Amino acid sequence: MKQIITAFLFIFFGIVQVHAQIGSNSDVPDHTPMMNKTWDAIDKMAYKVTYNGAKKVYTPFYPKELKALENKVVELPGYMVPLHSGRNHKNFMMSVLPVMQCQFCGSNGIPPMVEVTLKGGAIKFSEDPIKLKGKMIFTKDPLKGNSEIQIIDAELVK
Repeated sequence: MKQIITAFLFIFFGIVQVHAQIGSNSDVPDHTPMMNKTWDAIDKMAYKVTYNGAKKVYTPFYPKELKALENKVVELPGYMVPLHSGRNHKNFMMSVLPVMQCQFCGSNGIPPMVEVTLKGGAIKFSEDPIKLKGKMIFTKDPLKGNSEIQIIDAELVK
């Protein structure tokens, strides 16, 4: 009888522990992707691979759905991914997934990201999703240090 009670308590506390880990916790950001039509177009960007001798050269390829957004003002929801340490950021990456979620884990590969440069002053880093509005441009030579897709003159949308 003592063994049955011990087994029951073990199972009961195991279930309680699992529920506590899986249950809703307001301190953990929502990991729901922020996909919309703009993110869908961004996600279609690919690389054309060519060779310069034995060296592989990756050139961004922008499909027509994405190319149609070049130099247009777009609204983009997502999560801040800092490029530098600090509390306030004027230039950062934006992703459909929060920075707390491993960017390179899972079976779906790396999530789409864009580089953001704000029009005004810096904003405080937040783990919560934000929404930005700005002009989408493509970097002609991303090997010189900038992301292939950028949102410039961006402003927070309330």
